[in-house]
Amino acid sequence: MPTETFEFQVEARQLLQLMIHSVYSNKDVFLRELVSNASDALDKLRLEKLRDDTLDAEVTDLHIEIDVDKEARTLTVRDNGIGMSYDEVGKLIGTIANSGTATFLKELKEAQDEAGAEGLIGQFGVGFYSGFMVADEMTLVTRRAGESQGTRWTSRGEATYTLETVDDAPQGTSVTLHLKPADPENQLHDYTSPWTIKEIVKRYSDFITWPIRMAAVAGDGDGDSAPEPETLNSMKALWARSRDEVSDDEYHELYKHISHDWREPLETIRLQAEGTFEYQSLLFIPSHAPHDLFTRDFKRGVQLYVKRVFIMDDCEALLPPYLRFVKGVVDAADLSLNVSREILQQDRHIRMMQRRLTKKVLSTVKEIKTKDADRYATFWREFGTALKEGLVTDPDNSEAILAVASFATTHDDEPTTLAQYVERMKDGQDDIYYITGESRQSIENSPHMEAFRDKGIEVLLLTDAVDEVWVDTVGEYEGKKLRSVAKGEIDLDTEGDDQADGERAKQAEEYAGLLGWMGEQLGEDIKEVRLSTRLTVSPACVVSDAHDLTPALENMYRAMGQEVPRTKRILELNADHLLVKGLNQAYKEREDRTGLVESAELLHTLAVLAEGGQPKDPARFVKLVADRLERTL
Repeated sequence: MPTETFEFQVEARQLLQLMIHSVYSNKDVFLRELVSNASDALDKLRLEKLRDDTLDAEVTDLHIEIDVDKEARTLTVRDNGIGMSYDEVGKLIGTIANSGTATFLKELKEAQDEAGAEGLIGQFGVGFYSGFMVADEMTLVTRRAGESQGTRWTSRGEATYTLETVDDAPQGTSVTLHLKPADPENQLHDYTSPWTIKEIVKRYSDFITWPIRMAAVAGDGDGDSAPEPETLNSMKALWARSRDEVSDDEYHELYKHISHDWREPLETIRLQAEGTFEYQSLLFIPSHAPHDLFTRDFKRGVQLYVKRVFIMDDCEALLPPYLRFVKGVVDAADLSLNVSREILQQDRHIRMMQRRLTKKVLSTVKEIKTKDADRYATFWREFGTALKEGLVTDPDNSEAILAVASFATTHDDEPTTLAQYVERMKDGQDDIYYITGESRQSIENSPHMEAFRDKGIEVLLLTDAVDEVWVDTVGEYEGKKLRSVAKGEIDLDTEGDDQADGERAKQAEEYAGLLGWMGEQLGEDIKEVRLSTRLTVSPACVVSDAHDLTPALENMYRAMGQEVPRTKRILELNADHLLVKGLNQAYKEREDRTGLVESAELLHTLAVLAEGGQPKDPARFVKLVADRLERTL
């Protein structure tokens, strides 16, 4: 096949220019990225060979090799791993389409500092292109294991790249960087220097389980260097070493390698289980949420090893979905090396590990919450929404999740726990009140909050989509029922009950005719019209019946493709509001029946708007409002 030339996408060109003219002072990250890619390729080949022993591939000496040529100013990172086919090179290397380029560029512009910008390289999978920070040209030669023909990719990082087939490519992938001219004032970043290469590998890749080798280079200043290749990394599994033998920096580099997040983790969690079933785990809680945490394509799970042999990269069965942000390694003693994802779902040892690991993560979060308010605040801001999903999906651990959860509240600007809420409850208050909505500002200004604000009763302000679900699932906390201020009937009169009951009975008699008539007029849209005990300022509000779905839940189910019947709401009127009093008087006098119907309709639509809903017929609503305004001028 002849050499073909292709053009990069517009966003890819922007990314390449960013790499070529990089403002990062630490350009060493390019070697970290290329070594990490090579390590992944070796992992994939060993796993493929375990699954298919007929695969024509050499696996007796899997390794990574680094070669430097001072005279030609080239640096090559080579592996004998899984390799790539011609089509895979075009898809994975030639386009960057799978790297989230647009999001990367956007977040890069928003990065507050250089460290944050540097961290985005690995997170978005564009590490291969970081080679252009130090190279004028990059050449990739690869052959997929089991195939006879290889592929060469070449680019100067400008508008185009070339692809061609080659017949003599060895198994695996080699990436050759044609380095930019040497900077005599910056010898620390001379990437033809064996000393520099050794330092970078030691700093970033010492823990990688495959040998990273480099041949001695003549004239490099190490006169007694042996001519044989030197292994640069220790290849020690950090999770198998005692805590005293491993530094925090080593843990952090392992985290960065397996997560492709080049910021330091928020917390490191070690667990060693002994007994009838032994395993070791090293887990990490990130310091920030990945950009795609709540997308369907988010890759979750931790790395699974068996007796130090890599088995699976994203083992979803080891942690529940609500802990999908946790990264790390689990090394088991006696699982089958030929294990598949389907078998994992049924394996009792896997289920046992999941229960233990889940409890360990939750207990660690609780410890952070107890000892370090700032780190807990970071954790909850980044991962609280995901963690709350467990209140719906994992009833066995709901108590532990609630123990580490915190919520916005009307008490003050700081989040509160349910335990703190219960401590502050007023005498005679039996329930924990909450309200759900899209934002704190909108729900704090909701008509449903008026009586609670008037009486100084604290309300939890829940603004995440999952909040609509978990409050019904959990139901109560320490015997206190969780009650929505926008559902069912609310009675906040804890003192002077006889007087309050008498006043309500008098109002019910006064407004009985209007309530019945409005119920008939608006019956197509509402279930009932009644007087409200929760309104003090607004004329009306709409509420859901105690056991009905809220509009937000209905919309959520429909978005997931589930058909749910439309639930009619209840219209509540404030008997003390002048507008409602005037409407009642007009009803009794039986004047202008058309205007009365329109007033009832307007009142209902205003109540819908007040809680963030939409008018049933926006054009008609606008016309009614315009007509009323015209008559008042």
